[in-house]
Amino acid sequence: MTTPVRQAREALGATLREIRKDADLTGRALAAACGWHFTKVSKIEHGTTMPSEPDIRAWCQACGAADQVLDLIATARAVESMYIEWQRHMRAGMKRSQTQAIPLYERTRQFRVYENTVLPGLFHTAEYAAAIFRFWNEFLELPNDVDESVAARLERQHILYTGHRRFSFVLEEQTLRTQVGGPDVMVGQLDRLLAVMSLSRVSVGIIPAGGVRHCLAQGSFWIFDDTRVEVESISAGLDITRPREVAVHAKAFALLQESAVHGAAARQLIQRALAELQEDRE
Repeated sequence: MTTPVRQAREALGATLREIRKDADLTGRALAAACGWHFTKVSKIEHGTTMPSEPDIRAWCQACGAADQVLDLIATARAVESMYIEWQRHMRAGMKRSQTQAIPLYERTRQFRVYENTVLPGLFHTAEYAAAIFRFWNEFLELPNDVDESVAARLERQHILYTGHRRFSFVLEEQTLRTQVGGPDVMVGQLDRLLAVMSLSRVSVGIIPAGGVRHCLAQGSFWIFDDTRVEVESISAGLDITRPREVAVHAKAFALLQESAVHGAAARQLIQRALAELQEDRE
């Protein structure tokens, strides 16, 4: 199970624990009322066991919280459906994952993006994108549609220049130094990053490797308006739509922005990475 999915299950378990405590019931008392083994309550509350819909109904009934059943069941269904195996999702090739996202990108007015390893797709050059797609194509043993996927990704970048959208990016300094495609590709990609930063609708902050941090976020994520968060891991993708969890990511993003440098200081970090690449090429 990926960390985001585990966190979602733990959040559901924490909500159920609060309902139990509000009812002034011990875990053993609740288990007895529901006819369960006493360890089941603890496993559900800690996210190690996913409650079934009958479990949720019994839990709420025993705690006098029948009015929360429908919301909790909806949350449980969301947790189960948000886990998407990449191999299954991309079995027809990677281009599909690029084109499927277009409607979401088109209707979004505010993008908030945090990346900690590689640069976001909206900034990619063709060479940088191709190197990334080639890796995932081989790693996940997918049909080879690298060229088509690159073209779809570059086409999707038109949203940077159209409509009334705002883009806020926070990048770890590591994204400037992760070698994707070799020094020549990286030089072109960092030049592209500097060019995109000049757009009035785009804000780019970079968190220096040795800087003061106000948030210890562990994984990259994208926030679309205030309605959806997308998190990606090696084997799966996670879509988060529960308002409380979206708000938690928005809070984390604000703290990440506070940790980052912007403007001339951000450009200086990019120029430094470019200078080091130039030295490697000589």
